[in-house]
Amino acid sequence: MKLLRYGAKGAEKPGILASDGSVRDLSGVIDDISGDTLGDTVLEKLRATDVDSLPVVDGDPRIGPCVGNVGKFICIGLNYADHAAESGMDLPAEPVIFFKATSAIIGPNDTVEIPRGSVKTDWEVELGVVIGKEAKYVSEAEAMDHVAGYCVINDLSERDFQLHRSGQWVKGKSADTFGPIGPWLVTKDEVPDPQNLPMYLEVNGHRYQDGSTKTMHFGVATVISHLSQFMSLQPGDVISTGTPPGVGMGQEPQTYLKPGDTIELGIEGLGVQRQDVIAG
Repeated sequence: MKLLRYGAKGAEKPGILASDGSVRDLSGVIDDISGDTLGDTVLEKLRATDVDSLPVVDGDPRIGPCVGNVGKFICIGLNYADHAAESGMDLPAEPVIFFKATSAIIGPNDTVEIPRGSVKTDWEVELGVVIGKEAKYVSEAEAMDHVAGYCVINDLSERDFQLHRSGQWVKGKSADTFGPIGPWLVTKDEVPDPQNLPMYLEVNGHRYQDGSTKTMHFGVATVISHLSQFMSLQPGDVISTGTPPGVGMGQEPQTYLKPGDTIELGIEGLGVQRQDVIAG
């Protein structure tokens, strides 16, 4: 299933993508797509629903973040060998964990704002993992049982804030609009191998990132298991699993986002995002 949320910011309704490409309204079946509705019982109820009988959403509504009320927005740094190399950093011995503020989350096609004082706003296409069942001290063998599905994430970053303004990376990761999520939450039954998904990102039509999740240093199961040793993962938590090479910081010369730019990014089977960039 391809689940989504549509409507005005803060008033999104749950929806599902039908086989004919139309958006169907799920608000008569569930209240939202969030932690409370991502467990196996509700997902099985949705699978049993006759999607074609649901009301068609007319027009071209705004698509919101594919998960509502996210509790934790967890990111994994330096998780692709080739990206670590372009960043001039060694591959870590275990996953590098940092957080983005949940206030950074926006819809997949919402406008991205360059924060005030920014000189190095960068892009990162990433595979998002959405938790469907609490995970606490789980093994790698058990980890995937706790996944509800997957989505596209643009882990936008201000490199000067991140690397040169002291403290943790969170300063450069948490500006408003720095977390586009969606368009869809694709349930795990439609993604047989999350470690073999082509992914790309373009700025103004130029392809900068052209990679695959198969070059992840730590795979999805390893990441979930590792995180669960330090904190419980709750339904609706989102994990952004790292980016392949091609970020602006790695270009010669370095290239960063500016007002007027347009970003397009996608992951095979998980949909496409498009964002216009403005000054914040």
